[in-house]
Amino acid sequence: MKIFKTLIATAVTALATGAAMAEITIGISLPLTGPASGLGIPMGKQIKLWPTEIAGEKLKVIVLDDATDPTNGVKNAKRFVTEDKADIIMGSAATPVAIPMAAVAAEAETVQLAFSPAVLPPGKDAWTFRMPQSNDVMAHAMVALMKKQGVKTVGFLGYTDAYGESWLKDFTTTATASGIKLIATERFARSDTSVTAQALKLVSANPDAMLIVASGSGAAMPHMAVVDRGYKGKIYQTHAAASRDLMRVGGKAVEGAYVVSGPAVIAEQLPDSHPSKKVSMDFVQQYEKAYGPASRNQFAGHSYDAVLVLEKIVPMALKKGKPGTKEFRTALRDAMETMGRTVVSHGVLNWTHDNHWGYTNETGVMLKVVNGDWKVE
Repeated sequence: MKIFKTLIATAVTALATGAAMAEITIGISLPLTGPASGLGIPMGKQIKLWPTEIAGEKLKVIVLDDATDPTNGVKNAKRFVTEDKADIIMGSAATPVAIPMAAVAAEAETVQLAFSPAVLPPGKDAWTFRMPQSNDVMAHAMVALMKKQGVKTVGFLGYTDAYGESWLKDFTTTATASGIKLIATERFARSDTSVTAQALKLVSANPDAMLIVASGSGAAMPHMAVVDRGYKGKIYQTHAAASRDLMRVGGKAVEGAYVVSGPAVIAEQLPDSHPSKKVSMDFVQQYEKAYGPASRNQFAGHSYDAVLVLEKIVPMALKKGKPGTKEFRTALRDAMETMGRTVVSHGVLNWTHDNHWGYTNETGVMLKVVNGDWKVE
């Protein structure tokens, strides 16, 4: 695996007492290549802007490419917990990769901060916390807009993997409760280059709206296929598509698309009363100063928020253990479960022992593509 970036703390010196200062080691697996690279690359860019220390402790950050491959993600996670003795592992941004990584984290009793809405069986996420919003929270915002628009029927076109299936489940539950019926369901693989057959079936069903569940630039292809087959209704996309890659690749075909997102993407359009307004603006200004105007996106925001979490939990954990020890790793988990209300660029987190998702139903923001830009609905 190619090491995309390593921030290695300078050699530490012995303190006056003779004790050595320990580094906090963070192992991060990202899809820097492969179908989900549109998610991983901006996250990697934001990680380059991370501080070199937190709470007086040096950070050693190791980023590996998992190439959107679950096998690679597991290999990376195993390396982090065995060779690198990581205090915390992060990733992947691809849901099918993040899920098997969770088993490695649990076995090693090391916190995993997932960068995707990885759904795990009950009791299997004791060491896994999610940085992105859950699909059901985002479905809540999406269905609320559909209901307001008078949508009664929906067609579904989504990934065959865990991300697609969890969205199908959560959306169906939320939509049904609001009197919206799913009348056609089609799936495709992340690696597929065409969905012509699926698009034809969905267009023939003629739903009031379409829900496309895909990610990054890959979300444009199914959207364009539906439009090319003559669909004239409303088209919705998930928060994995909240990237300018959607507009860059989709062009005019994605004009008018509705995309659910966290608040970081449209910081300037948030009311001053929004709890994430200041933090979102800080993220946008930092990222766009480094990478240019309009370069912000949903995924880089999660990397930014990860630092806000670390800045809160590391001081708490240091009271119970030193980096590199089992006590410190356990203390990090306990701190995440007890850190309380924490404002980040993508909303307000409040993880607990029984809830490793954290976000509330007020988190999701509905955006519309208007003249190649985002507009809050």
